[in-house]
Amino acid sequence: MSLIVYSIPIFFLLIGVELLITRVRHLPYYRFNDAITNLSCGIGSQITGIFLKFLTFGVYMIIYNHSPFTGRIPYNYFTIILLFLGVDFFYYWFHRGAHEISIMWGSHVVHHQSEEYNLTVALRQAWVQGAFSWVFYLPLAFIGFEPLMFATIASLQTLYQFWIHTKVINKMPVWFEYVFNTPSHHRVHHGVNPKYIDKNHAGTLIIWDKMFGTFQPEEEEVVYGITTQAKSWNPLWVNFEYWIDLFKDVAKVHKPADAVRMLTRAPGWKPAEMGGMLAYKEVTAAEFQKYDTVVSPRLNNYIFFQFVILLLGTSAFLFGMKKLDPTQIAVVSILVIYSVVNIGGLFEKRKWVMIAEILRVILLTAVIGMIIMKLYPLAYAISGGGVYLLLSFVWFGTIFKELNQNK
Repeated sequence: MSLIVYSIPIFFLLIGVELLITRVRHLPYYRFNDAITNLSCGIGSQITGIFLKFLTFGVYMIIYNHSPFTGRIPYNYFTIILLFLGVDFFYYWFHRGAHEISIMWGSHVVHHQSEEYNLTVALRQAWVQGAFSWVFYLPLAFIGFEPLMFATIASLQTLYQFWIHTKVINKMPVWFEYVFNTPSHHRVHHGVNPKYIDKNHAGTLIIWDKMFGTFQPEEEEVVYGITTQAKSWNPLWVNFEYWIDLFKDVAKVHKPADAVRMLTRAPGWKPAEMGGMLAYKEVTAAEFQKYDTVVSPRLNNYIFFQFVILLLGTSAFLFGMKKLDPTQIAVVSILVIYSVVNIGGLFEKRKWVMIAEILRVILLTAVIGMIIMKLYPLAYAISGGGVYLLLSFVWFGTIFKELNQNK
């Protein structure tokens, strides 16, 4: 099991601490629909990661096993530091490419769609990013860095980036700001202010941005999000919307070379016949209109209850997955994705969500119930899946009218 999965309880503890601080200080850093969508995207990325790891780790293993340098690297403090620098260096180039190459931006844009900035944004990860990032680390396999050590260092490098997604911390000591990526540096990275776009791509060490000309200090107030708002709480849609629009535009061009350029140049590039490169607009926090939808407190409470159940069930699944067969893993994975999509539909009060939610609750009770009963029989006997089913249906009945009155 990856270090990321083991860190889930710590993530939520720190999110709780940050949320408490913002409430005590009356800071508007959290919105319920935004935070739940961030976490839903994170749940989905863990699910897709189950299947992507066979590609990412598998290819690394193949190259490592056929490298002429395999077995020649002694493991000591020096080589571990060297591997860390290599992981961080290649992460910088992947991350920069994910911002500067249109087809790759589609694999990363999800992480930037939130128009808030808090620790839940750190968990808002794209579902297929791993299908692109793994290529950048292959030189490390060829050099002969052992796969398990690489996976451990890469996980630690990812974990470091969790805490920098906050506005609660202003600035770190000067020496720390000079060498390491910090909340201040990373806030810039998430900004749509023209001067901040495509800056500060570092993972752990900000020195890479300073070396390669992409560093920008935090100056004016950051406006968060992307230049073209996603305007949806549906995790499935926001993961693929950019690519859908991109390939629609590619289909309209007349020259094959222009089609290639639209895929490989900066996001927003179009040939002259389609208007050329989109210009970045100046924006201020006072003027920026965040995407939002309004639902009743009763519906929000229902969504929160269902999300907590989903989160607990998914966590139990991830922690106990080794005890399940491939069919069970596939079925639970599909149901989890189905569930996060439904939660997005509830926020948007889509008409289709009424029937979909009834079906989801039944399936969740049956499928997750059977899995939990297999993995943790005592816990399932104490909690009782039937109680969840009854409570969900009674509660859903109280919000049915609100959903039925909308699209």
